[in-house]
Parts: sequence; C-alpha cells; structure tokens
Amino acid sequence: MSTDLKRRVGETAADLVSSGMTLGLGTGSTATWFVQGVGERLRDGRLKDVLGVPTSRATEAQCRELAIPMVDLPAGGVDLAVDGMDEVTDGLDAIKGLGGALLREKIVAEAATEFVLIGDLSKRVDRLGQRSPIPVEVVPFGVARTEQRLKDLGLEPVLRGGPLEPQLTDNGNPILDCRAPEPFDATWLDAALHAIPGVVEHGLFVGMARAALVASDAEVVRLERPA
Repeated sequence: MSTDLKRRVGETAADLVSSGMTLGLGTGSTATWFVQGVGERLRDGRLKDVLGVPTSRATEAQCRELAIPMVDLPAGGVDLAVDGMDEVTDGLDAIKGLGGALLREKIVAEAATEFVLIGDLSKRVDRLGQRSPIPVEVVPFGVARTEQRLKDLGLEPVLRGGPLEPQLTDNGNPILDCRAPEPFDATWLDAALHAIPGVVEHGLFVGMARAALVASDAEVVRLERPA
C-alpha cells in the first residue's frame, strides 16, 4: 500500500471525528495517518475536546508528539475506533495483528460505538486467511502445548521472530502466526481459539466493524456491514 493511499484513507477517516468524542486510536502504518489527521485538526481548531485511547505504545508516543490528550479506556467505551486491517471480506470480517497490537486493538474495538477499518484494495479478500496468517497472542508458559493445540485445529503456527529472539507484544507475550491451509468458518475458529487456555487473543475480528474505508488510486470507498 503506497504512502499516498495510506494518507488519503487516514485523512478520510479523520473527517469522521466530531468535537467532544473519545476515540480509539489504532496502530500501524495506515492508522498513523488517521492519528496524524486528528492531531492536525486539534491544532488548527477544527476539532476540540477530543480524547484518545491509544492501542499501543507506538501510538501513545505519536499522541504525545501531536499533543492529543489521552485517557485510559473508560468503562463506557469510546465513541469511535479507527484502525488498519490486514485482510477484510465484503462482509467486513477482518484479520488484524501483523503489527503486534491485536489484544489492545480488539479491546478498544469491542468498546467502540462505531468501529471503522481503513486500508486499500489489496486488503480485500474473498475469504479470511487468503493472504494473511492469523496472529495468535499466547502466554509464554506452555507455548509448545499451545502450539500443538493450534495444530490440532488444522492451523500451521510459526513463532514470530523465531525461537531465539521471539517478537513480544506490548503485553510481553509472543505471537504465533497461523496459516490456515483450507477455507475455514471464522465464527467457529474464533470460538475454538478462545477455548485454548494458553491463547490470550487472536487476530480474527469477526462481526466487529461497522464500516471500512477502502482506498484506490481513483477514490476512497466506504463499505458498510450488510444488514
């Protein structure tokens, strides 16, 4: 995805923000343009009294640079959450988490009155798992057993970063990137992954997004969840 497309879709998403909102601020190279757009609107007065809930340390650092006021996730949730996507179907089910922030992203997305995904046409797929692995954040204890349980589900897990230097999330947990060799029922797999004790969270965002903004060279299109 080109930088220009990321900037355009991030700017379009920033236009969804109204003064007084509490926002879920996503993580990654596309979401960073949304956060940039919010910061610019606060600075020039187009927006006022906006609070941000960052989904990663990287986004938190960007908020500090842009002087976006931050709060912990309120009990009542957020008005709007905007985040990038690694894959999305026409039904707006998605895979997220290649940036490693899937747990915090999902907590915030679930707490949002409206959750909007942003990306470009390359992220649209006929089925989940077509291009992207499913990131699964796991606890370090018993990781070999958790990996076997994932294999029992028909997945092909690979430890991100490798066994010598595993890549850890902001929560201090490793990620197993899981390929699904065959088409799968996302709702069933969502439940099956949550049933494994060693799994902290996974990157299947099923039935969560209200809309997706998809950028092409010609335009930015808004996709709505089917009724």
